[in-house]
Amino acid sequence: MGLEERKSQKRKKKRNRLIFRTTILAVLFLAIIYAVVSNLDKDNTIYRVGDQAPDFKLEQINHNNEVETIRLSDYEGKGIMLNFWGTWCGPCEAEMPYMQELYPEYKEKGIEIIAVDLNDTRLNVEKFVDKYGLTFPIPYDNKGVVSDLYKIGPMPTTFFINPEGEIVEKIEGGLTLERLEGHLNDIVP
Repeated sequence: MGLEERKSQKRKKKRNRLIFRTTILAVLFLAIIYAVVSNLDKDNTIYRVGDQAPDFKLEQINHNNEVETIRLSDYEGKGIMLNFWGTWCGPCEAEMPYMQELYPEYKEKGIEIIAVDLNDTRLNVEKFVDKYGLTFPIPYDNKGVVSDLYKIGPMPTTFFINPEGEIVEKIEGGLTLERLEGHLNDIVP
């Protein structure tokens, strides 16, 4: 192989590397553009203590095993404990009996407990509700719309909302009976 042939092969390798690198950069650039454009229409608001709780609409199974739609705004004027959980989440399961134990008393005081199930099937939710005899509203968010709206990370996550619709407290992680009752007392109308 002559000197000219080797030079020619080196030029081809350099040109191929340049084409490869340019292609990779172009793909990365397009991916960044796509990510930016696709997130332009999303609500990236993070709701914090002091903010108005955003309204939502979800389906739930009522006690007659019928599907009904509920909105957060249906409970206007009441204190609301808005809990995000899953049937597969151990800490979520541990706090459910406490929520059920306190629900009748605090419902009479003007507080509603709403436990939004995330990413479960209707059948799993029904079995869980039956297992614990839960009587408070349990809508399910199997498409992640409300969990995205509230930017839910670890589970359980609970928002305590006063009768004016303002977020008073956000708790990430499980609650004991005593802590739960303390937070419910903070939102009594």
